[in-house]
Amino acid sequence: MSRIGKKPVELPSGVEAKVSGQTIEVKGPKGTQSFTATDDVTIVVEDSAVKVTPRGSSKRARQQWGMSRTVVANLVHGVQNTFKKELEIQGVGYRAALQGNNLRLNLGYSHDVDFAIPDGITITCPKPTEIIIEGHDAQQVGQVAANIRDWRRPEPYKGKGIRYKGEYIFMKEGKKK
Repeated sequence: MSRIGKKPVELPSGVEAKVSGQTIEVKGPKGTQSFTATDDVTIVVEDSAVKVTPRGSSKRARQQWGMSRTVVANLVHGVQNTFKKELEIQGVGYRAALQGNNLRLNLGYSHDVDFAIPDGITITCPKPTEIIIEGHDAQQVGQVAANIRDWRRPEPYKGKGIRYKGEYIFMKEGKKK
């Protein structure tokens, strides 16, 4: 049994959910988002709560049960609040700056990296070594943060690179003399 899937997703005041077939559409003060579930689960709206149940006892149905419930919970949170990821840049000369609709990254390459900011995402740089990514879609915010981090992952000897705020990097010892 899925412990996550068993819990219904409560709909706060000001948030509405409509189910048509396998698609759920959630409306809130910040906009509208939708999700189409697989045929392995059933989505029902009852008493200002969304319930997700599996359509069988197969392994795939149980996997989709918990995942679908989490996606619906993220939709409900996203139409009310924003999701946020914070990145830190460490390294001599490494920095980030906004230029129009692009994020310009100086990461020690022979050229600057220009990252186009997708629609629905807001990126701010309060300091040259901090990047804050915000948006209403949890998956998109996480994917944009991962794409930016992929330009220069933290290396294990000096720790230089782009890391999530609070991320621990296991540091290796260098050569012994």
